[in-house]
Amino acid sequence: MTDILNVMLAAIPTLIEGLGLTVFIAVVSLALATVIGLISGLMTLSKRVWLYGPARLYVNVIRGTPLLVQILFIYFGLPGVLHIKLSPMAAGIIAISFHIGAYVSEVFRAGIESVDRGQMEAGRSLGLTHAQTMRRIIIPQATRSMIPPMMNQFIMGVKDTSLLAVIGVAELTQRGQSIYAVNYRAFEILTLVAAIYLILTYTLYRLSRVVEKKFGAAR
Repeated sequence: MTDILNVMLAAIPTLIEGLGLTVFIAVVSLALATVIGLISGLMTLSKRVWLYGPARLYVNVIRGTPLLVQILFIYFGLPGVLHIKLSPMAAGIIAISFHIGAYVSEVFRAGIESVDRGQMEAGRSLGLTHAQTMRRIIIPQATRSMIPPMMNQFIMGVKDTSLLAVIGVAELTQRGQSIYAVNYRAFEILTLVAAIYLILTYTLYRLSRVVEKKFGAAR
């Protein structure tokens, strides 16, 4: 038992460094995904085919393919065709951002559609443009119903970062792999990695409940 604890204690500093990168990637990716999701969500609500079509195609393709394939495609596939070079970090953030963005797009679409259509008519009757009505009336009302799934997407995004280990991003999972590749103590290291993920996601879950209650979104 003492030997196991010593192995875990020795690994903690390296894993904490990986955890910091995991959180950074998740935060940046969610911020970008929110922008991507809002834009594509509004596009899916448009009656113009040239806006609706590409948005639905994006959502369907991303949601219909594994994130791992998307990561590999962006890191290995696109650079060869576009003649660009992406760092593992950049490719990972792009992949996770667009992956989460597709789900956030559906969150925005569903949230906006949940607002009574009369609200749009009321805003227009007051002289507001369609964009002003969306910004000042519709989206603020839709936000409450969007908070729970948005927080859930953030938690999912944290766990999704583990897939970036396949392209060499030194996040939590990859740091764990690098440790047990040297000391051959996979059981202890992976147990510790899993425990860190569990603590992090549970903390985020509790935080999400606080946010939901604060904004009256808890169910």
